[in-house]
Amino acid sequence: MINNSATITLGQENITIKIKEIANQTDIISCLKEKIPELRRLYKEERTPIIVTGKVLKNKEMDEIRQMIQAQIDVKIEFDSPNVLGLYGIKKAFTQEIELSETMFHKGSLRSGQKIEFDGSIVIMGDVNAGSEIIASDNVAVVGTLRGTAHAGAKGNKKAIISANSIESTQLRIANIIKEIENEDDTRKTYAYVEEDKIILE
Repeated sequence: MINNSATITLGQENITIKIKEIANQTDIISCLKEKIPELRRLYKEERTPIIVTGKVLKNKEMDEIRQMIQAQIDVKIEFDSPNVLGLYGIKKAFTQEIELSETMFHKGSLRSGQKIEFDGSIVIMGDVNAGSEIIASDNVAVVGTLRGTAHAGAKGNKKAIISANSIESTQLRIANIIKEIENEDDTRKTYAYVEEDKIILE
């Protein structure tokens, strides 16, 4: 079977490697290894940088691709993929399955002023108090009460979810969508997700 996980095009200012959004990392690396001779031919006379675009990649996936190419070719490699999990790190919204995700477990509650970021899912084994902040590229789960700010899908993934024993935050973020929460009723909310570009609380 032909591996077309990535395609290479030569532009005026750079060489573009476009990765299919549905491709997994194993297929991407395998495809790029096959295309190294093609890349070398392009670098006989030109020393233009490589831009990797298409699929939004995790930090360790970007590092693996960069190391694999630079081991064969001395070239500058840039990624058109957000590598910052903060609120301004989103370059584009995208959809991918995240039922399986690398997960960070934090034992204990988060105090006001504390902030946790992780390229994957975050599970807090305690409460998240007001004034604290969680930023995850995938899901956020809180065993206790969520009163601080939670940002799931921080690289743009609208399939990410936020869950807690009780959601009492004044604001939630999933991907590039923000929800200001008012005390509309006394029903305990435990789950937040995106539907039709709106955050739904249940």
